[in-house]
Amino acid sequence: MPRALITGITGQDGYYLSKLLLSKGYEVFGLVRGQNNPKIDFLHAELPEVKILTGDLLDLSSLLRALNASKPDEVYNLGAISFVAYSWENAHLTTDVTAKGVLNMLEAIRLYAGEDAAKVRFYQASSSEMFGKVQEIPQSESTLLWPRSPYGVAKTFGHYMTINYRESYGMHASSGILFNHESPMRGPEFVTRKISLAVARIAAGKQDKLVLGNLDARRDWGFAGDYVDAMWRMLQQDEADDYVVSTAETHSVREFVDLAFRRVGIEDWEHYVSQDPAFFRPAEVDVLIGDATKAHEQLGWKPAVSFPELVKMMVDADVERVARGEV
Repeated sequence: MPRALITGITGQDGYYLSKLLLSKGYEVFGLVRGQNNPKIDFLHAELPEVKILTGDLLDLSSLLRALNASKPDEVYNLGAISFVAYSWENAHLTTDVTAKGVLNMLEAIRLYAGEDAAKVRFYQASSSEMFGKVQEIPQSESTLLWPRSPYGVAKTFGHYMTINYRESYGMHASSGILFNHESPMRGPEFVTRKISLAVARIAAGKQDKLVLGNLDARRDWGFAGDYVDAMWRMLQQDEADDYVVSTAETHSVREFVDLAFRRVGIEDWEHYVSQDPAFFRPAEVDVLIGDATKAHEQLGWKPAVSFPELVKMMVDADVERVARGEV
């Protein structure tokens, strides 16, 4: 039975990755910071097979203890402060967790593995936000990185540190440069879930307005459940490498809003939506669209869920939550 350790297991990607690995017969361990994480109860209820370990990406000794306890064949580093807007307000903490946390995990694996550097395969969750002020369209693995947020800068540090440990120590360390990927498990602070939840509440008469920032920002949006499959495929390769994971389509926030409202039967939605400068980024990333040719050809991976299907999935899930009185 293969064994996997996942940091950030209580997040959206941790949930879908855990389900995938369990379905493949893995023994799955999840690293959580402290015992007061409000999502642990949900994880226990949904995925009781997952074994929870306590640790902190800022504490190297705790990562070594987690490695010794789990004895993993694969480590998926999904843990990060991942809300971009928050990174401007807390740039230091974002840097500590999202950047230095990668270094701590890599170093812990190096120390744990000893002379057999590649015995633990490592996945780093890189991000399309690293491209920032995009230098070419679409973006591929060779596109120059020009991050435009503290989060993007921190992810860029982790990305290059993963490459450095691969080249310096022979570690099987791969990075997935994942473009925006969403699901009904997304936190309500993210724009896609903010939209789907507000639309469900407006349709039920429980909310009057949806306040957003830049409606014209364009993203390459896919389904998180598809993207975790690409993560797993990376660690099954003989050689570690870096891969863009994306749909190769770009859609605006306005398109997402339009599809979401239409799903609940509201076509004239403009009077429900307003814009607030407070939700605009200090340095905007206008267009992200990925070229996942390498993932298609080398991993045999392609996304299965389309953009309209993703919006439908998220709105329907929130309509059900509102009907049950959960949100």
